[in-house]
Amino acid sequence: MLAAAQHIVKSLATSKNAADDMIRILSGFDHRFSSITADLFPSAASASRPDAPAGVCAGSSSPPPLEAFDAAEQLIRLWDATQEALVFEAHEEDVSNYLAAVDVAIDQLAARGPAGEAAGVVVQLAMARLEEELRHLMVRHAVQLDASGLFCSLRRLSLESIDDLDTSSEFDPTTPHSLEGGPDTARSASLVGNPFDDQVFDLVRPEAIDDLRSIAERMERAGYASELSQVYCCIRRDLLDECIAVLGVERLSIDEVQRMEWKHLNDKMKKWVHGVKTVVRSLLTSERRICDQVLALSDELRDECFVESTRGCIMQILNFGGAVAVCSRSPEKLSRILDMYEALAEVIPELKELFFGSSGNDVICDLEGVLERLGDAVKGTLLEFGKVLQQESSRRPMMAGEIHPMTRYVMNYLRLLVVYSETLDKLLDGDSAGDVHNDLHRGADEDEDYLESLSPLGRHLVKLISYLEANLEEKSKLYEDGALQCIFSMNNILYIVQKVKDSELGRILGDHWIRRRSGKIRQISKNYLRMSWTKVLSFLKDDGHGSRSGSGSGSGSGSGSSSSRIKEKFKNFNLAFDEIYRSQTLWKVPDPQLREELKISISENVIPAYRAFLGRYGSLADSGRNSGKYIKYTPEDLENHLSDLFEGSLGSTNHSRRRL
Repeated sequence: MLAAAQHIVKSLATSKNAADDMIRILSGFDHRFSSITADLFPSAASASRPDAPAGVCAGSSSPPPLEAFDAAEQLIRLWDATQEALVFEAHEEDVSNYLAAVDVAIDQLAARGPAGEAAGVVVQLAMARLEEELRHLMVRHAVQLDASGLFCSLRRLSLESIDDLDTSSEFDPTTPHSLEGGPDTARSASLVGNPFDDQVFDLVRPEAIDDLRSIAERMERAGYASELSQVYCCIRRDLLDECIAVLGVERLSIDEVQRMEWKHLNDKMKKWVHGVKTVVRSLLTSERRICDQVLALSDELRDECFVESTRGCIMQILNFGGAVAVCSRSPEKLSRILDMYEALAEVIPELKELFFGSSGNDVICDLEGVLERLGDAVKGTLLEFGKVLQQESSRRPMMAGEIHPMTRYVMNYLRLLVVYSETLDKLLDGDSAGDVHNDLHRGADEDEDYLESLSPLGRHLVKLISYLEANLEEKSKLYEDGALQCIFSMNNILYIVQKVKDSELGRILGDHWIRRRSGKIRQISKNYLRMSWTKVLSFLKDDGHGSRSGSGSGSGSGSGSSSSRIKEKFKNFNLAFDEIYRSQTLWKVPDPQLREELKISISENVIPAYRAFLGRYGSLADSGRNSGKYIKYTPEDLENHLSDLFEGSLGSTNHSRRRL
């Protein structure tokens, strides 16, 4: 067999139709030809051993080096003459023979022997062929991923559970914002488990990896690493750019991001959060595996090609993140910026496992720079939110003293911040208790010891709530009726307390904070009773000008005078009570417990006083004509009427009245 092969080489050297002969001869051989490849095309290393003979006859056990190179040159030129054919689409043995020929040519060139110049030309032809073969294989065997394929790794991650919360809507203090939905539990539940386990894709079909690696190794050995890198990076970069476009992470300039309406920007920020995790944990991890497999011969080349191939992905992540970081600081953006910050912070350690060398370190530094700027944007947005709370100055009082939309918005906004407590504690760690104490509104009297006991986020929450309370205090002054001011204040403070108690805010702010606000509500309720009912009760006071029976030692004129004064008291009581009833049935106390407690407090003050006054002086007013004009109510009537207060609607007209 070896002798036959050597004969083929000699005959090819003199044939005028070498290409046709090569095709004809090679097609006539079976797989046994591969067993003599090493003998026909010996490596340059073995051919140039110091003890190798100067010449080898035709019948020797190993072909001479020049003879092997001649055969390799013929085979390489043969394929170069058939540009329409592709080596790696030919029979497997033809592929092996071609690669063996390339090895001989490369080794001959490296040996710098008498055939070195010819070897250079042959190697150049072979590299041009391999470059095209590499390009064809990479494109043909690239796995095309659609959006569903890219997002399959995110199916167990549902950040959409908090996507529709109204903290992402622009704040309008005159419009109610409903954030009722437990954001702190919704988001934590959505993050259970690692949704990226075993989600490394085959971005190139596995059956092509060996062929790609065999081409890459020969191009690198031949000194064509630059051409290899250019082809490899260009193709992989284009394919990765297509993938990231499918994910919705677009190329946007800072100006485009700055001018974008919030609705559209919000959508792109959500896509970025999903996209960055998919890019790192699926695309880049898979891309790193391809680099490691195909470019295994050179660590330096492998790292450089990985950085260059993924540069487009990384730049889009950097550019959008950096653009968002310098956008205007408006409160509705905070949760989205926090999502972006956490997503990037989460994947940077994983990126450090993918990027090596100086070029890889540059990528990591750039990403950490964007992360820092996003963190600054979070702190700046919180600062801006505090300014909005302090400066919000809507002048339209709430009808019926109800909970102000700003209160709902702010408290649910703060509840959402708690979801990011770990991140915010790190970002706000520089705020000391003393700094926060100095920043508190002048009406807040939280002591430094209490503030010192709180986390950084807790101290910031205390400060923000103090701004809200101060603003509500100013808004209460929009009501001319002092009693309605009290109702408004109680409604809003109670709402704040309930939102704290029913969420993680309670754990962060502690029982101390809750007790102080609960005590404040009790104090305001006393102020309400004083402002609303003192005048009413003043008409039920015994001033000693009347008698129980209306008769006694006094003169008739004195008795008549006492009766008139009593009737006047009943009349004034009726007028005052009716006025309160008409107005305060329209007032609204949404919380049923507070509403009932207020009614009980009123009843405990009014009903006993009225019953006593009626029992003592009722006979004086219940005489003569028009007696019903003065005694309109029984104690039971009053009780029924008081039950209508704070319901936010006209009182019932069906309550029974005493008829005389």
